[in-house]
Amino acid sequence: MKNNNLILKNAKQTIIAESIAIANLVNFLDDDFENAINFIFNSKGRVIVTGIGKSANIATKIVATLNSTGTPSIFMHAADAIHGDLGIIQKNDVVICISKSGNTPEIKVLLPLIKNYGNKIIAITGNTESFLGTNADFTLSSYVEKEACPNNLAPTSSTTAQLVMGDAIAVCLLELNDFSSKDFARYHPGGALGKKLYLRVSDLIENNEVPQVSITTLIKDVIIEISKKRLGTTAVIENDKIVGIITDGDLRRMLKDNSDISHLMAKDIMSKNPKTIQVDEMAITALETMENNNITQILVENNTKYVGVVHLHDLLKEGIF
Repeated sequence: MKNNNLILKNAKQTIIAESIAIANLVNFLDDDFENAINFIFNSKGRVIVTGIGKSANIATKIVATLNSTGTPSIFMHAADAIHGDLGIIQKNDVVICISKSGNTPEIKVLLPLIKNYGNKIIAITGNTESFLGTNADFTLSSYVEKEACPNNLAPTSSTTAQLVMGDAIAVCLLELNDFSSKDFARYHPGGALGKKLYLRVSDLIENNEVPQVSITTLIKDVIIEISKKRLGTTAVIENDKIVGIITDGDLRRMLKDNSDISHLMAKDIMSKNPKTIQVDEMAITALETMENNNITQILVENNTKYVGVVHLHDLLKEGIF
């Protein structure tokens, strides 16, 4: 138990230390940050993000975030850059260079080479008075008072600060580019995230049966229809319009309350004015409607014409739920 208490204590101290370091970054945002964002936004090239050591790891994540939010970006390792990879940089590219100290040998070699190409350099550094900080065109401070590491050695708070600064850059550019959820879907077509943004109700019901009965259909035939179509429900149609719904639950309650069902019709047990959704609505909207109304199926219409059923299982199968 003593060790467990120590583990939790250290974990909490780490999280608190890093949260304080991140919160302090707002004090370093100045004209250089604003000018750097505007320069990237107005540039015709890509964003090249470089660093070495743990800063290189952070650089790869920043590149991924920029690419996924509409700003074309490439990672370039600072050590590899001075051994041939400088060819990555094209005429109109902007270079973001990340370094806690700003004084590593690789950075000192790399910066003059980039400047010789005429490319602008944005520094993210914990030391604005460093070689990187004083030679960059725009300098963004990621200073932290101390690392979360008890020995103040392992990059912890400092790398988190770099990452957050990169996120701030990406979000600012996202806003300037009017990057919408539709744009986001184009860059994230795979997995549950992408499906939430592009999958529509029409996609869900494409291969589903379309169970339906009339208001005068006998209950035994209603049961057959629900069982045959295997969606746990059926729409009740009158004059080509939805007037009700009958679910498995309605059938169970009917059997509980009636010993003789031979005379019963669909209109006797249906729920009137059921929830519906338009066929061109987003699949995530169908899920939200089900959750808000505590239901597992929803009838689908094309304008006023009944065209099918979305079942919760359809959403589960697509990984949206």
